[in-house]
Amino acid sequence: QVQLVESGGGLVQPGGSLRLSCVASAIILRTNTMGWYRQAPGNERELVAVISGSGATSYGDSVKGRFTISGDIDKNTVSLQMDNVEPEDTAVYYCNVYSRFPSRSYWGKGTLVTVSS
Repeated sequence: QVQLVESGGGLVQPGGSLRLSCVASAIILRTNTMGWYRQAPGNERELVAVISGSGATSYGDSVKGRFTISGDIDKNTVSLQMDNVEPEDTAVYYCNVYSRFPSRSYWGKGTLVTVSS
């Protein structure tokens, strides 16, 4: 069973930076996209950022201009650079890999990011 392992979460002050990383325990064939989602207490899980094999990226509206996703689809590694963080960014961040043929979504266990002074 392939596992996604996230790292880099923790406590950061408002306006600060944090970098999250995710690596798969084995190569996932036919990976279509890799990305990050987050879930704050009482909220639904939401898209943070996603990157495709072509390098195309997409971001949630609340993080545009502040977060940057990067990764190597072939190696199943993805990172999220979080700059100018806000208290509203506090959440558990989950790594996701979506593969096709057959369609399947893999999830990490999540890493907690807390933005607080």
